Amino acid sequence: MSERVKRLRKRSIETMPYVSAERAELLTDFYKSGKADTLSPPVARASAFRHILLNKEINIGNDELIVGERGPNPRATPTYPELCCHSIADLETCHSRARSKFFVSEETKETYQDEIIPFWTGMTMRERVFASMSDEWMSAFEAGVFTEFMEQRAPGHAILDDKIYRRGIREIIQDIDERLAKIDFYEDSDAYAKDQNLRAMRIAAEAIIEFAQRYADKAMQMVEEETDTERKKELKIIADVCNHVPANSPRNFWEALQSYWFIHLGVITELNVWDSFNPGRLDQHLYPFYK
Repeated sequence: MSERVKRLRKRSIETMPYVSAERAELLTDFYKSGKADTLSPPVARASAFRHILLNKEINIGNDELIVGERGPNPRATPTYPELCCHSIADLETCHSRARSKFFVSEETKETYQDEIIPFWTGMTMRERVFASMSDEWMSAFEAGVFTEFMEQRAPGHAILDDKIYRRGIREIIQDIDERLAKIDFYEDSDAYAKDQNLRAMRIAAEAIIEFAQRYADKAMQMVEEETDTERKKELKIIADVCNHVPANSPRNFWEALQSYWFIHLGVITELNVWDSFNPGRLDQHLYPFYK
């Protein structure tokens, strides 16, 4: 194990996981603004995703070569109030339980108390699902006869293929534009739904490119402040990598890893898929770049 990896591993192990309200705040700000009110659900959702990626804090840690965090700092864990809005009691349990503990700051609790909970109460997916269930189902659930993971999470267990290693996101956007151009609004009764879904895909695809470019900009900013010659070189490479992928197909092993990681971050930022988004046969996908 290299000294760099030892330092990164030590930092990961010793850093306390904590609950971050950043995503919840950004999502709440977007829906509070009224921007979603005139948009179809798919386009509103994609626009909210873009708002998060364009406004979340960008962090590049010392020693990192593959960059990207789901929160503002390492081990930061976002929340998803649109699915299940945690109560203050939930947050206190996360903070105090003996196992799988997540630190919750007083500032985060205040943000939830003052902003997140008041806005999302009555609007969450959990509440909507439970409102549609029968009394018998609810009684069985409350008695612990069964659990329902979907009350807090989106469907997970999705497996990525090798598409992103062969084609960049810009090529996929071209595919979307071609599909949009072929929609027949006169003969196809599903034309509007198809149009809105494709437009949402386009927004999400552009957002992940913009997200990567923010990391490229951050790396170049750090170059100006860095005094270590070798780290300066690394940061310049990081900027070049993030400017190239995932917008374009990767040219080498470094870019292939970084491209995958940006896509992974996009998926788990958009929704909580129970961290079960699978890279698929990562060994097979990366081997051509590795050899």
